[in-house]
Amino acid sequence: MNIEFFKQKAKIKAKENLRFLEFLKKKKPANLDLELLNIHNEIFSKTDCLSCANCCITTGPLLLEKDIEIISKHLKIKPRDFIAKYLYKDEDFDWVFNTMPCPFLAADNYCMIYDYRPKACREYPHTDRRKFYQINHLTIKNIEICHATFEIIEKLKERIK
Repeated sequence: MNIEFFKQKAKIKAKENLRFLEFLKKKKPANLDLELLNIHNEIFSKTDCLSCANCCITTGPLLLEKDIEIISKHLKIKPRDFIAKYLYKDEDFDWVFNTMPCPFLAADNYCMIYDYRPKACREYPHTDRRKFYQINHLTIKNIEICHATFEIIEKLKERIK
């Protein structure tokens, strides 16, 4: 996967994608959730995230208190020690990793805490969620990060006119 080539394609289509997502928000097609889930499953059945890991390299997830508890327990450290070592509060006062790439991303692109990863990582890129039209701002960002998200939106545009 050539990340730079993919990013250029995403930027070229940025305005078109924004208009399409705004259309979905206004129109809310009755079959949107089901259609999106089908496309999501189709694209991810052919996608090898380990060959890319751009999300883990460039984008830090928001960590909920529950995420912090679960990861800390797995690492056998106190939550406050986990926070001190790995996190900071961003401008929105959300907990995020203090370094990128993710401190738990191994050299082979595997996640060292995969079974305990944050909710935001488990749900990324959020293209299989209900009421997808509610997260346009997030989807626009994810289109430039995740080539699967880009492909999902392209296919959705073909199917929902």
